[in-house]
Amino acid sequence: MDIKLKVFCTVAERGSFTKASRIVHLSQPAVSLQIQSLEEFFETKLFDKTGNQVNLTAAGKILYEHAKHIMGHYNEVTKEINKLTGKMKGAVALGASTTLGNYILPQIITEFKKIYPKIKIKLRIGNAARIEDLLQSGFINFGVIEGKTSRSTTKTEQLTSDRLTLVVHPKHILARKRAVSILDVAREPFILREQGSGTRQNIEKFLDKHGLNVNDLHVALIMGSTESIKSAVEAGTGIAILSRWAVRKEVEDGRLKTVNFKEGSFTRDLMLIFSKKPLLSHADKELLLFIKNFDYDSF
Repeated sequence: MDIKLKVFCTVAERGSFTKASRIVHLSQPAVSLQIQSLEEFFETKLFDKTGNQVNLTAAGKILYEHAKHIMGHYNEVTKEINKLTGKMKGAVALGASTTLGNYILPQIITEFKKIYPKIKIKLRIGNAARIEDLLQSGFINFGVIEGKTSRSTTKTEQLTSDRLTLVVHPKHILARKRAVSILDVAREPFILREQGSGTRQNIEKFLDKHGLNVNDLHVALIMGSTESIKSAVEAGTGIAILSRWAVRKEVEDGRLKTVNFKEGSFTRDLMLIFSKKPLLSHADKELLLFIKNFDYDSF
């Protein structure tokens, strides 16, 4: 019933089966089946469909109000039982944008599991906009993103900072320089992340600070993942700006080279993101504390 209620709330909040399916990582038919199962259970329609828009029926509005409370009470019950039994167990659902999700959090989770082996952890990775969607829909309890959230239903707390750097092929002409200007970058084929990416948002801010915008770049490709961008740079397709953490292995192997900017250090804030009124279990809080206290300078 827990997953059915989460799917139901996501459809209600997005007003669309299609949008909800993208957020919950289920096909649209699978989302429809979850809603159909709830409607059969309650023996009434929960949504009215008008074109591509779906709206809650009177019964749907009642269920939505109570579903939010039910999911909150479930977390409280888990917390109290774990406290009574004295065992640190349970499940944590968190989300992370690409850099931390792919290159830092797996190491942190591995170390955490050595201390708390009975805690199950589900990590969802996506761009910053997707992590905010998952948090709002209740599929994760907290997340880590680049930059601050723009949504009034969420709040952020600074975790650490990350340095972004120009990444080029070792034989690229810019690889010979100790530092380059952002104007040098604008003349070269550039590979950019998609809209909604925290990395792209930070690049846009950096350009704006120096009197440029994305249209001033010679954008050769727009790609949906850091891994695909690294492969394209390694193949000589263009240059990119990425996290130093994301390219550490390739730089060590000599497959990519990083170059500093003459304009100075290019850093971004990595933020913890929560609902305004978070319902965090004991396991959530332990992992949060572990993430906050981790030595990021060791990477």
